[in-house]
Amino acid sequence: MTRQIDVGGVLVGGGAPISIQSMTNTPTHDVEATLRQIRMLSAAGCDIVRVAVPDMRAAKAVGALKAGSPVPLVADIHFDHRLALEAAAQGIDKIRINPGNIGAPERVAEVACACKERGIPIRVGVNGGSLEKELLAKYGGPTPEAMVDSALGQIRSLERYGFHDICVSLKTSSVSTTMRAYRLMAERYDYPLHLGVTEAGTPELGELKSAAGIGGLLALGIGDTIRVTLTADPVEEVIAARKLLKAIGLRREGPELIACPTCGRTKINLIPMARQVEELLKDVDKPITVAVMGCVVNGPGEASHADVGIAGGCGEGVLFKHGQIVSKVPEDRLVPELMKLIETL
Repeated sequence: MTRQIDVGGVLVGGGAPISIQSMTNTPTHDVEATLRQIRMLSAAGCDIVRVAVPDMRAAKAVGALKAGSPVPLVADIHFDHRLALEAAAQGIDKIRINPGNIGAPERVAEVACACKERGIPIRVGVNGGSLEKELLAKYGGPTPEAMVDSALGQIRSLERYGFHDICVSLKTSSVSTTMRAYRLMAERYDYPLHLGVTEAGTPELGELKSAAGIGGLLALGIGDTIRVTLTADPVEEVIAARKLLKAIGLRREGPELIACPTCGRTKINLIPMARQVEELLKDVDKPITVAVMGCVVNGPGEASHADVGIAGGCGEGVLFKHGQIVSKVPEDRLVPELMKLIETL
């Protein structure tokens, strides 16, 4: 089990629930626009929101953002350690720095001392595209070993000043490299891990890469907080992250639909029926499992763990509850009767 940090009241690591993160894409100094987006992300289910701090104007806006934000905020800092110091003074909940570009050791020391004094965690954010030149030369490129070496160097520099309130991320656009880096890191250190596949792309591809990389690591018990990065509205990142956690079984929010892939035994028009049930379940907030199966012979047995379900026959089908058949109805009544059954739960 990893150590635990406290990000403005949201616990990360140490067995805490996997938290969802995203990042605003508004100019941070535009407090009104940024707060509007933060609130939208929170309403979508985001637990922690990161804001870019590219200049002092953005850093000085942190106080106003904090005052109006419903969730903890993270300051994303590159190149200029003075921005981290100002964000800390403004009351930021967490700071993200990149070991490849934050600067000399004394600058790291200043940030560590400021954060330690205020109880602000630091995320050591390693990115395959901005590794130190000496590590790229040593390892021949942004390999998993190079990324972990970069993170460990930054961790040691923080630990040197008595700072241990650390979270680590090791992101590249390559799913396999990212996964190997995180697995290597998990073997060496117990600091909580922020998972993500960076520059994953548009939603169609990005969700697949994130499901493979983030989902694969979470299934192995690696990871404490996640961001699904998409070239899209940040709210879509949160929705995708919630779906991912739900698919893995790490969050139980609302209904879960399971459906068979169809085969030669299927005698009903199962594919549109499954889509219809999926659409109707959007208005259901019960934490239940609903099955849509194409075969009466195997359906109830294969989906016996479901709370309720449909199993199709020839022009008709059965409704079942916890694996037990409760009624037989014509095909055109299967979905309406299923929804009535759900209402009784």
